[in-house]
Amino acid sequence: MRLSHFWSLMNDEFGESYAGSLARDHVIGALGNRTALQALEEGDPPRTVWLALCDDMDVPESRRLGVDHRAKK
Repeated sequence: MRLSHFWSLMNDEFGESYAGSLARDHVIGALGNRTALQALEEGDPPRTVWLALCDDMDVPESRRLGVDHRAKK
């Protein structure tokens, strides 16, 4: 997962305003009591950070792959 995809997932799931705050302020035990931003800055893979955040925030499995933005026909 690329960092840009991580942020797309964050924005889709939590909204643009809350996603940044959540990544900056929410401490995640599974990431060694670091925030998502700290973990990313220290080299943790975005996928690992995303899944840890999903677990911590009780994001259902059905929403962990993101929103399908393709136009419906």
